[in-house]
Amino acid sequence: MDQNIVLPGQLLSENAENSGSGTYVKDGKVYSLLYGILDNKKKVTVVPFSGKYIPVPKDLVIGTVMEVTPSNWVFDINSPYVGLMHLSEYPARIDPSKMTDFLDVGDSAILQIKDVSMSMKVELTITGRNLKTLNEGRIVEIKSTRVPYIIGKGGSVISMLKKKFNCDIFVGQNGRIWINGKDEDMDYLEKAIKLIVQKSYYCDLNNNNNEILQLFETESSEQTGSEGSDNSQSEEKSFRKNSKNHDTPEDTCRKIDALLDPSHD
Repeated sequence: MDQNIVLPGQLLSENAENSGSGTYVKDGKVYSLLYGILDNKKKVTVVPFSGKYIPVPKDLVIGTVMEVTPSNWVFDINSPYVGLMHLSEYPARIDPSKMTDFLDVGDSAILQIKDVSMSMKVELTITGRNLKTLNEGRIVEIKSTRVPYIIGKGGSVISMLKKKFNCDIFVGQNGRIWINGKDEDMDYLEKAIKLIVQKSYYCDLNNNNNEILQLFETESSEQTGSEGSDNSQSEEKSFRKNSKNHDTPEDTCRKIDALLDPSHD
């Protein structure tokens, strides 16, 4: 499979304006900073095969408060670097003595990287569209390098997951995924996310996400029976219940293994 694998130092573009994450500019040209997969749909970016999340301005992330100082919340953002959010970045005016009433240690939130200094001081904000504290649901953590596989080409995979499991989903660039719905739906969705991540190491980022989507649709139809069946809902509940007892349904694993086999046409 051709995955457009690039190496550190490899020339990617003659135009410096095309430089995106995972690249650097030298003498007006764009080079790869990482060993990973090239993505040049809009900006020239490189998705690393492994490594910790490195904060980039404007990234949306999920952070968890690890400390509260007299004027800042200190967030764990699943990175070697912590994130700082000044109380002025909260969308309401807050008395410094009451900061923990709004966000306390252990609380999580959807945040945006506001700025990253040369010394890797990471500034966060929660003032913006879709940014908020997370008071319900659960957080699933994956490697940040696997995030594109959960989103899918043109958002195809995340759209399928939202619709199929009837849950709200937010995917942070730092590898944390917030899901919210009924407990049973969240259990099943979490297993689906982990299955996609597991198989993403063998699939083509640009081509196979749609096939994985179709795989889940096939799996669902086999378990629930034909549309309009009187007992279709009870069969689907039974399928979800059984999935809780196994990390991945054996039949599903066999199908994905065949689908992603390099010899598969």
